Amino acid sequence: MTERISQMFITGPEIIKTVTGEDVTFEDLGGAQSHASKSGVAHLVAADEDELCDLTRSLLAYLPQNNLDDPPRAECHDDPHRESPELDGVVPDHANKPYDMHAVLEAVLDDGIFFEIHAIFAPNILCGFGRVNGRSVGIVANQPSVLAGVLDIKSSTKAARFVRFCDAFNIPLLTFVDVPGFLPGIDQEYGGIIVHGAKLLYAFAEATVPKITIITRKAYGGAYDVMASKHIRADVNLAWPTAEIAVMGAEGAVKVVNRRELAAAKDRDAKAAELIEEYTERFANPYIAASRGYVDDVIEARRTRGAIATALAMLENKRVDRPKRKHGNIPL
Repeated sequence: MTERISQMFITGPEIIKTVTGEDVTFEDLGGAQSHASKSGVAHLVAADEDELCDLTRSLLAYLPQNNLDDPPRAECHDDPHRESPELDGVVPDHANKPYDMHAVLEAVLDDGIFFEIHAIFAPNILCGFGRVNGRSVGIVANQPSVLAGVLDIKSSTKAARFVRFCDAFNIPLLTFVDVPGFLPGIDQEYGGIIVHGAKLLYAFAEATVPKITIITRKAYGGAYDVMASKHIRADVNLAWPTAEIAVMGAEGAVKVVNRRELAAAKDRDAKAAELIEEYTERFANPYIAASRGYVDDVIEARRTRGAIATALAMLENKRVDRPKRKHGNIPL
């Protein structure tokens, strides 16, 4: 901090000039919007004190008084088994076409209310609170409309912190998965993406609250594993018929697995199209994973709310007894 300050000097009431000659405003350096969108230090931003108080009340309404209490339960006038026919068509036919995960959450949660946290930081993943049949739940969801919902350094850290917060306050976790993988690139690799992705895996694996996962579309490779998969002890894992659970997408898999066939083909493009179609038909579905016990049920999208309400009721008294230990080695 001292070194950073020594590299700057104040030229006026609103401007800081760096030693490189760059002018930076106080707001850009450490204002609310900067910390809410760039650093991730601020989780909520309010225009004034009244809005701040409203946001604080809304947040506290989802939390118990302490970690020994059950989450608060509100009176619910929204049928917990209400079907949402609009969800049957929310996932586009084309695998690379985006959609807004907010539409899914609003269709599933009580009265369509999703209290989002960290909304303008790492928007490729959504975190926030809602209720199902009056029960408080913490939601983590990939956002296909931003960077296709990939996991990167910022989104992994954002989600991991939120998962641990929910676990600290006994709030059940509801995860919606549509993730094509981790974001590739030099910046991500040099920034230690594997360590930050491990934070999310660790957070989900260590959480003892009820964990319910819905796979809406893509669930590829290691990114699928860390998003509250059955492999890291999620309690109930459900999938829509549109779910694609695989090591990678069809096009990428064909290039790797069938590279010799493609190299020997007279018409490479036609052969690739044929193999992609075959791979998609065989693997781009949830039924193989379900047959192996990694998915508990394949449900119609419209029945998602009812399935979640049933799972929450089943897991209401969940308790986890673990061997005594000093602590795990969280990937910091």
